[in-house]
Amino acid sequence: MDYIEAAQALLQEKGVRASTIRINVLAYLLSHPTHPTVEHIYQALRKSMLTLSKTTIYNTLDLFQQQNLVRVINIDEKEMRYDANTTEHGHFQCQECKAITDFTIRCSTPDLPGFQIATRNIYYRGICAECQTKKEELLNEKSNGN
Repeated sequence: MDYIEAAQALLQEKGVRASTIRINVLAYLLSHPTHPTVEHIYQALRKSMLTLSKTTIYNTLDLFQQQNLVRVINIDEKEMRYDANTTEHGHFQCQECKAITDFTIRCSTPDLPGFQIATRNIYYRGICAECQTKKEELLNEKSNGN
């Protein structure tokens, strides 16, 4: 099944009218698990959808969030990112390259009698393995006099 078909099936499953814009935005999110911003989505889709606006994307993503088709990732205070993976998982953001990586979480729901938990987000920040390796290589080059 391609991403367009997968998007159509998910929209139908949630009872959301499958307009061209909705299908394309959801297909983009499904095919780009990089946690894109509205700007990323807009820049990718505007070439093939000449009447597309950022407002339309924001409204579409708001609807998707209400229907549990996407999760909003607020790991960076400066921008919201979107994730079509709505299963329970955490996010790690590298402070160097800014990439966001999903990871599996294995923790139970806290015991909060009388509370109803609507969402749970687990975010970590640090330096990814790739950026650590690059830093170590730079340090080694400097210490070897290169």
